[in-house]
Amino acid sequence: MTASRPTDIPCPVDATTGLVSLPCGEQVPRLGQGTWYMGDDGGTRAAEIRTLRTGLDLGLTLIDTAEMYGDGRAEELVGEAIAGRRDEVFLVSKVLPSHASTRGTSRALEASLERLNTDYVDLYLLHWRGSIPLQESVGALQELVGAGKIRHWGVSNLDLDDLHELDTVPDAGALQTNQLLYNLSRRGIEYDLLPLLAERNIPVMAYSPIEQGRLLQHPELHRIAGEHGGAANNAGPAQIALAWVLRRPDIIAIPKASTVDHVRQNHGALEITLSSADLTALDAAFAPPTRAEPLEML
Repeated sequence: MTASRPTDIPCPVDATTGLVSLPCGEQVPRLGQGTWYMGDDGGTRAAEIRTLRTGLDLGLTLIDTAEMYGDGRAEELVGEAIAGRRDEVFLVSKVLPSHASTRGTSRALEASLERLNTDYVDLYLLHWRGSIPLQESVGALQELVGAGKIRHWGVSNLDLDDLHELDTVPDAGALQTNQLLYNLSRRGIEYDLLPLLAERNIPVMAYSPIEQGRLLQHPELHRIAGEHGGAANNAGPAQIALAWVLRRPDIIAIPKASTVDHVRQNHGALEITLSSADLTALDAAFAPPTRAEPLEML
């Protein structure tokens, strides 16, 4: 296990990536690395580890994982990838709702720490709402903060009603993020959930920001990518989709990349600024919500 970092020392980040402030005041990269479906295939393991390490080299030092991903295999992969570089990383993991009781949260975290080969997680999230009361889950998370096992806690896939319920829970003010499905084809949170979080200065961590690749064939993304191309910038549809998510200062995007070329392409999205004409065209192709919609999850 690596040595603990005191909780009052900010995680170092590469300023070239751009930063998003958490409610606690700590700043994290606005573009990180997701790991859903990583670690499942032994034949791609070495390539995935190289990809995560290349991402770190590029300044994508926020890595998101979860005990659910591959039944812990993604955490094991991350642990290997960050070996010797733990202090560079803002490490995010998640507890399953079925484990999020007072004792279960602690046991789940200990298992994650073992797989990650570390003795603390920077941000630990309740993966989605389950049957265990929020008050009990939050109390368990706060205990882990006090024990130095996690530095901060947050939630994932919590809708408006869940957040209003969370308001009644002691220590709810320590909430640092809500990780949500958000991309061009999944804009429902813009109607009410995103404005509420913005009002509270709580950033959204957007998972599947390219809809797991399903957006890449859309002709409007290809058209806009062509206009942003050229000798100095070979923009692609994935970069446009990512640049759209990153257009807001209160969004942290965590796309997955399985190859070095892919993570370099993701990083290239930071170089793209979409024009007002681009944004108007994307609104026409992917209409924003006009009423409240049920929260979408993958």
